[in-house]
Amino acid sequence: MSNFEKKKKKKHQSNIDFKFMSFFFKVRDMLKSPVIKIEKANMKPGDKVLDYGCGPGSFTLAAAEVVGPSGKVYAADINSLAVKKVRKASSKKGFKNIETIQTDCKTGLGNNSVNMVMCFDTFHDVDDKESLLREFHRVLKPNSSLAFDDHHLNEDEIISKVTENGLFALTEKKEKLYLFAKR
Repeated sequence: MSNFEKKKKKKHQSNIDFKFMSFFFKVRDMLKSPVIKIEKANMKPGDKVLDYGCGPGSFTLAAAEVVGPSGKVYAADINSLAVKKVRKASSKKGFKNIETIQTDCKTGLGNNSVNMVMCFDTFHDVDDKESLLREFHRVLKPNSSLAFDDHHLNEDEIISKVTENGLFALTEKKEKLYLFAKR
């Protein structure tokens, strides 16, 4: 097994962990709708959005409603169960504006192709944060936003980690949601 395969294997959650997380998120979403965070991110109908680390799809589905049929949501996750769960939920709700991507960094999306990247509660788990931020920068259109939230990191860690390479600048903080502009 190569080092890449070992590293990739290490990053995958077990199926049991993913199912537990999905159940926890279902309860969380009943207590506080994902739409609240999506509204804070200033997403608009027609936007193209990358939900990186989509998990079971709470924010993916909420974003798909906001961007509507003229928009698109790319749901990306390293976990194959996440991708399957989002596909199933998307189909069940009749959404035709969600596309899933299984990845550990590179999305396969074109340069300057999305209006927003959502990175919610994922960044702390990423080993190569610089490569991920470069991927976000690459796929974001000029004058677009990275919507960021990670309760595993404090405010100083979030701001310094996202802005230290000069690719992004903090533009707004709405409670625990940080909006960064592509530079």
